[in-house]
Amino acid sequence: MEYYAGIDVSLELSSVCIVDAKGKIVKETKVESAPDSLIAFLRGLVMPIDRIGLEAGPLSQWLYAGLTKSGFETVLLETRHVKAALSAMTVKTDRRDARGIAQLLRMGWFRPVHCKSIGSQEVRALLVARKLLLGKLLDVEISIRGILRGFGLKMGLVTRKSFESRVRELCAGQMMLEQICSAMLAARSSLLAEYSKLHKEMLSIVRKDEVCRRLMTTPGVGPLVAITFKTAVDDPERISKSKAIGPLFGLTPKKYQSGETDVTGGISRVGDGMVRTALYEAANVLLSRVTQFSALKRWGMDLVKRRGAKRAKVALARKIGVILHRMWIDGTNFRWTKEAPKTLQLARA
Repeated sequence: MEYYAGIDVSLELSSVCIVDAKGKIVKETKVESAPDSLIAFLRGLVMPIDRIGLEAGPLSQWLYAGLTKSGFETVLLETRHVKAALSAMTVKTDRRDARGIAQLLRMGWFRPVHCKSIGSQEVRALLVARKLLLGKLLDVEISIRGILRGFGLKMGLVTRKSFESRVRELCAGQMMLEQICSAMLAARSSLLAEYSKLHKEMLSIVRKDEVCRRLMTTPGVGPLVAITFKTAVDDPERISKSKAIGPLFGLTPKKYQSGETDVTGGISRVGDGMVRTALYEAANVLLSRVTQFSALKRWGMDLVKRRGAKRAKVALARKIGVILHRMWIDGTNFRWTKEAPKTLQLARA
């Protein structure tokens, strides 16, 4: 008899449900949300557990790593699938969620999610922290501009270095504004210093990474795009076809068909939003800033004429993602023309 364990992860205690191959509930309980506690509980059961299911989430990767290391077959379930499958329940509790996860695991009606390596998780944490500090820094600058504008004081166009001197120049002689702006400029200075540290660390990682340097040979792809893409994919071999990059990161259209209704909508926006944004920015840079011409830019510009700039950038972002994955797999640099390298031509001959 096969047995499946569904775990609904919470911050302190996780609900665990064990079902057999026929769907009968064998055991239900709550266990501390820590790998050691879950491993001790599962090993203490009289029945062998064939597979363990966890819904993807902040704590799930940590628990997944611990359970997998201990020899348990563990899978991370795609969050949207779990939510859709359990949405029919009129009463939602952690206990019922654990039951639903166990039944999904038994039936095989789920999509597994890749668990990133520890190295990729660390770099991703760096990117998230960097983005947060940058966002707060911009919020402070916008707030300062808004405060001064209320008194008829206009900042105008300033660089990041001249921002502080311009603010102090405008509010000079007004005691209250000087006090407010001094406090906000101090906060801005602190945010800028810490953001610069994380940004330099990111650049240092990219310089030492051979894969990132290779991906950056693609026009429009800079350090941020390269490292964001690399840490999201993590293992290129897990994606069998490069064309799967588009659906994986939500860059393909949604589809709804039922009876006589057949609607093709906008992009699905599923998957990693950071990668989707990075690829779109790379496409925008390629079309608007990169001056050196390439077959890829020609393709994008032709698409702009036929479908418009917005759709062309989405399609170009999807194509850039496919190219980056193929370059990573093949270990080759970006080719500016459609002609194959001479070494490849000789090999084919």
